[in-house]
Amino acid sequence: MYRIFKCFLVFFLVSITSVYAQSTGTITGQISLVDGQPFASTSVSIIELNRSTLTDEQGNYSFKNIPAGNYRIKIQALGTAEKEIETTVNAGETAVVDYQLPKENVMALQEVTVSGSVNRFSKKESKYVARLPLKNLENPQVYNTVSKEVIMEQSAVDLGSISKNVPGAGIPMIANQGRVTFRSRGFETEPNARNGVAGAAFSSIDPANLERIEAIKGPSATLFGASVASSYGGVYNRVTKKPYNDFGGEVSFTGGSYNFNRLVVDVNTPVNEDKTALFRLNGATTQQKSFQDLGFNKNISIAPSFSYQITDRLSLLLDVEFGQEKGTSVVRFNPFNRSNTTRSIVDIAFPYERTFMSNDLVYNTQMLNIFAQINYKISEEWTSQTIVSRARSTIDGYITAINALSDTTARVQVISGNTNFIATDIQQNFIGDFKIGQFRNRIVAGLDYYNNYNDFDRLTITTPAFDFTNPPANSGANKQMVDNLAESGSGTLRKEKNRDNTYAVYVSDVFNVTDRLSAMASLRVDRYEYLGVYNIATGVTAGGLGANGTSAGPYNQTSLSPKFGAVYEISKDHLSVFSNYMNGFLNKSGQALDGTAFKPEEANQLEFGVKGDVFNHRLVGTISYYDIKVQNSLRQDPNDTNYSIQDGTQQSKGFEAEFTANPFDGLNIIAGYAYNDSKYTKADTSVNGLRPALSGPANTVNLWLSYRVPEGKFQGLGAGFGANYGSMSYVINTQTTKVTIPEYTLLDAALYYDQPKYRISFKVNNLTSEKAWNVRLTPQAPAQFLGSFALKF
Repeated sequence: MYRIFKCFLVFFLVSITSVYAQSTGTITGQISLVDGQPFASTSVSIIELNRSTLTDEQGNYSFKNIPAGNYRIKIQALGTAEKEIETTVNAGETAVVDYQLPKENVMALQEVTVSGSVNRFSKKESKYVARLPLKNLENPQVYNTVSKEVIMEQSAVDLGSISKNVPGAGIPMIANQGRVTFRSRGFETEPNARNGVAGAAFSSIDPANLERIEAIKGPSATLFGASVASSYGGVYNRVTKKPYNDFGGEVSFTGGSYNFNRLVVDVNTPVNEDKTALFRLNGATTQQKSFQDLGFNKNISIAPSFSYQITDRLSLLLDVEFGQEKGTSVVRFNPFNRSNTTRSIVDIAFPYERTFMSNDLVYNTQMLNIFAQINYKISEEWTSQTIVSRARSTIDGYITAINALSDTTARVQVISGNTNFIATDIQQNFIGDFKIGQFRNRIVAGLDYYNNYNDFDRLTITTPAFDFTNPPANSGANKQMVDNLAESGSGTLRKEKNRDNTYAVYVSDVFNVTDRLSAMASLRVDRYEYLGVYNIATGVTAGGLGANGTSAGPYNQTSLSPKFGAVYEISKDHLSVFSNYMNGFLNKSGQALDGTAFKPEEANQLEFGVKGDVFNHRLVGTISYYDIKVQNSLRQDPNDTNYSIQDGTQQSKGFEAEFTANPFDGLNIIAGYAYNDSKYTKADTSVNGLRPALSGPANTVNLWLSYRVPEGKFQGLGAGFGANYGSMSYVINTQTTKVTIPEYTLLDAALYYDQPKYRISFKVNNLTSEKAWNVRLTPQAPAQFLGSFALKF
């Protein structure tokens, strides 16, 4: 009886399903850009049924079990007018509704996947650089991008390896807690922007969650502010991976020299049936030892992200970065400043493979960054964008540096304790694309609130001197030595809190005079409130003037930051000439001897150049010349060494060229050259007219050649070769004392086999084991071999 009932139930359900299927149909289609590229993550909805979905990476969408009848399909994307298309669904049939977007600028709004033999390393379009959907050829600012395709092919496992592809970046400086700093146009620049807003991280940042790096060149305070996000040289913006409309992912393992082990996971899945709610999880863990006699680090990174197309007009993006690291400080050597000498770090003979520390002097860092963005399409012309970003970094334990006392002796400086950095950024942007008469305007207007809070509870201790040219056994520093010195009362205590607020309003408009000629005008008003340094030990907030005329107490400053640019497309969508005037600033406290309050330090850049995208995207590049002048810098008052005056000037000018090319199917090239001429033009006599120390090499070259078999039996088999060159640079550069870093040439090579379900790769970094140093005299690793295997699903 049970079997009869079961058969009847199955028959009944199949019958109902069959009848229902015969009375319903399906709607499918593809959304594409004007050039035929698929348009991913576009909102598609059926108005009458109030059902919505998103297109996948191929631009496809689908609605199943739609009752027969007439419907209107609505297609919406930021930067283009919404489109309604009528269609009819017949029972048991599929209605196909494709749509190609008109000639409007929406390419910059999505991460378009380039496949096949196209110039696959050229991913220039960005919605972050101008905070508007501008194509590269329309943008008067210079920027370089390093895409995930480059990161994967080069087996780049850290930010320093990724930056090899950015002209002028040089060898990165690694801070003691894993933080990375690059050079940009002669200035120090950190990767402290994340998805276009401030996202500082005073710890190591794992690249597992990176879609790409955008190196935005020149003073950029107008749109990015004067917070830790930007410097006079530019902004390094980390674009994180976003969820997509499909199930998929990858698991990979990389092993190599110096006990290197790394596991990476990337999993993506839709959450609901209509695929409007999407979830992605990226994670990685790495363990490695130093190539030197001692030293190690191990970390873990977890980065979940969630997107939800709540309605056809309203969307939410939420992503989180969490990272923890335990390790020992890298070597950071400060050479002896001996007058009337010119020496190279090679002449000083500091041991290349010694750390002069022990593995029990460990630091622990923790990073938590939270990013939320809500987009609401107010109308066909206006979109509201609300962003909340919270960044927290904590450092515990011991961080170190080695300070030379003479040509042969040095001692270790150890900072022990706890440090916290917390930053909150809240933005409200209104993005418009409309016409006044026949003239097109693309505008972003925004409000920005930034709060920075830091607290320090740490002790700085100096250990006994040792001979680094002929070091005895166990020379340097260890935990027991440092703890004993701390217990004896030795050291300098820093126990304080400080915080500041920034309130800003900004507007930027791109005005199309013709379809080829456009002008950009931007302005930012920035109100900075420094709330002082609160000494926890004394209970006093510091104020008044210090010995050098600066103040640690509360003060307020208001700054105006303009930006102008012009672009003319000589050949529409192929070749443009551009120029820009850009501004950056840094707030300064205190007053001069005569009582004059200090003004914010300012940097102004003039730049012009050419951008090209020719031969059907096979050659994409930028050539530019820039001139940056930093004014209102503080320098010592020659009449009273206890005070400062504000008339210092630094000039940084130079030439940059960057190309990505695909001469023929399978061959891809990344090439860059940067020349930077920096000098003090009004400064203390000891440095006036000289190149600033730590500004990096004046000449740098980067090159990556890659060939992948495009078709046939060996399709997916490829090889790559890279080279990075930097000219001589300075650690100390005064009229009487110079310490130099020799030029370097670093060579890399890669071999890989990339298939739809798996990837095998082999990489050698620093093929010739060149002895190279960064600007803070950290020795770079000799040849490192990496092997990787990935499974895709």
